[in-house]
Amino acid sequence: MTALLALALTVLLSVTALLALARIYRGPSLLDRVVAADLLLSTMLGAVGAEAAVNGHATTLPVLVVLSLLGFVGSVSLVRFAVREEV
Repeated sequence: MTALLALALTVLLSVTALLALARIYRGPSLLDRVVAADLLLSTMLGAVGAEAAVNGHATTLPVLVVLSLLGFVGSVSLVRFAVREEV
């Protein structure tokens, strides 16, 4: 049962990452690409968090914190850049 759950989680995270990459590639606007990149980063955070939960260790917690801060700062800065371009 645990192996089936791990397989389902892997498939769902992989499909989510592929769809986000497709949106980054095909996105008609910069904001679509920013949202897709944020989704891809969230998917990576979920994958790292799931791996930490399955293996029962907390050594990846600093990695999760740094990735989430990177995603937040990157999204805010790109949106501020996009707002300046529209004005």
